Amino acid sequence: MTRMLKSFLGLAALAAFARAAPAPLFGINLGSGEEADSKPTAVAQADITSTLERPAKFARAAYCSAGAVTNWSCGASCDALPNVKVLTAGGDDGAIPGFFVASDPDSKTIVVAHQGTEPTQVLSIANDVEFLQVAANKTLFPQAGDDVKLHSGFQDTQGRTADLVMATVKDGLASTGFKKVLVTGHSLGAAVASLDTAMLRMALPQDVQVDSVVFGLPRVGNSAWADLFDKLMPTFAHVTNQNDPVPNVPPHALDFQHPAGELHIESVDASTGAATMVACPGSENQNCAAGNSLLDTSIPNHLGPYLNGISFGDKACPN
Repeated sequence: MTRMLKSFLGLAALAAFARAAPAPLFGINLGSGEEADSKPTAVAQADITSTLERPAKFARAAYCSAGAVTNWSCGASCDALPNVKVLTAGGDDGAIPGFFVASDPDSKTIVVAHQGTEPTQVLSIANDVEFLQVAANKTLFPQAGDDVKLHSGFQDTQGRTADLVMATVKDGLASTGFKKVLVTGHSLGAAVASLDTAMLRMALPQDVQVDSVVFGLPRVGNSAWADLFDKLMPTFAHVTNQNDPVPNVPPHALDFQHPAGELHIESVDASTGAATMVACPGSENQNCAAGNSLLDTSIPNHLGPYLNGISFGDKACPN
């Protein structure tokens, strides 16, 4: 905990210095980016269940081992999603976090899911000054302008599986005749999933519907990235949970910015697992996760429960 507190204090100091700095810091363009303060609106419990529960279950299953996922024998996490056929799965618990691509006949969807990491690790990855904002890979993101910058650590991680994900999704769509793709993940997996989402939306025909719901998303790129992503994915949803610190790294003051589409969990009923959730207009809404203090955070909020009793992390998947 002492290490974590020092990390947050360091972030706060870095953010304060960034606001006053006249030149790029650690190779990162400085700027506060856009903020919103419009009043959030309540999300109905029926909408939470119908639109968010299934993506959350797939993101949870991504924490299971590649072997268990391939056979769809990962215990309760797999049992909650019957009839799924895994098309590919991989990961080495190192440079390549776990992931899978699957066919979901119940929703007639090809699903891409990425494993997250423990919150202390993702905070370290997101804030290591050796990982700078870099230009978007034009091969994977051909619609990105020169002003679009991405967190190099997240882009590198996504790039290691991008070709396999793309090929498997295309093959899955062709073999099933499905016209929908869902991309999901939690934590680091949410960052990789958001990059996959943009890659797939740019590459797939417009008659293929690409949806993405992610959980505990750190900031992935600069304001130009957020603007591009908003145009590509107006239906994107990223769920933040109470005082989870991960959505607030890397700091907004260093011109890292979330896209729109935040759904913020204000509380979770301990007895039922039901979430009280609001939709947050705009980007970096100060009434939602962006308004949280770095000195008042909850690592358990990063792991969950998020909604309907669903939590993430290694403990959520024993196999």
